[in-house]
Amino acid sequence: MTEATSLAVKLRSGKPVITAWSVLAAPMLTEMFARAGYPAVTLDLQHGMYDFGVACDALAAIALGGAHRIARIPVGDNALAGRLVDMGAECVIAPMINSRTEAVDFARSIKYPPVGDRSWSPYRAAALSGQSSDEYLQTANSNIVSLAMIETLEAIDALDDILSVSELDGIFVGPSDLSLSLSKGASLDPNGDETADACAEIARKTRDAGKVAGIFCLSADKVEEAVDQGFRLISHGIDRTFVGEGASAALDEVRKYVSASSDDFGY
Repeated sequence: MTEATSLAVKLRSGKPVITAWSVLAAPMLTEMFARAGYPAVTLDLQHGMYDFGVACDALAAIALGGAHRIARIPVGDNALAGRLVDMGAECVIAPMINSRTEAVDFARSIKYPPVGDRSWSPYRAAALSGQSSDEYLQTANSNIVSLAMIETLEAIDALDDILSVSELDGIFVGPSDLSLSLSKGASLDPNGDETADACAEIARKTRDAGKVAGIFCLSADKVEEAVDQGFRLISHGIDRTFVGEGASAALDEVRKYVSASSDDFGY
């Protein structure tokens, strides 16, 4: 993938990019997301079923489908972040970043010296990007996107310090955890007004700092809101939800053809 078409260039241009979200460890599903037209697909290694090996296969499947490759790591697993970019991830999202020190350690783990501490072995990443190793080295630090998740009151308090990290490319808001923190654990309200106001302020500060703002959205109307707030990497559409809702819809379509007195289709 060339510099002109990299995910980083698209995000920094201000063009919104929608990413599918994958929690089911099935590389064919990620390829289907890409072939369906999603510009990017995110692999969730925090709350999803992915391990490193399946994630490697899924990154290749996303590339085969023609989409950009994103991964979310488990909390604090910067070593895994480095391995995932070696295997072709173009963007890494790190959850629960609550301080400048945590942001620095994460961002530097996926940048080469002198910007960071990433070790050299990007042969799979270069192949998936259509580059030689030398070409990859010349563009890697600008093309690999590091996003720190803002999900807590502690992170909001430290946001200016986090955004001051030069190695960090941007933030990614987790509205569910953010709402839990805002309510001090009393309620889960990712679509509520208080959460929306906090998200808008995070996006504003991120834009003012010249960095990329991303967010997880649970509905189409929240995508519209996110775009208006200035978010540019926007997640909408989860494989687990698609499979569950699709199965329910398929059964609903055939219920009229079975006995009205049978709730279990005759079994």
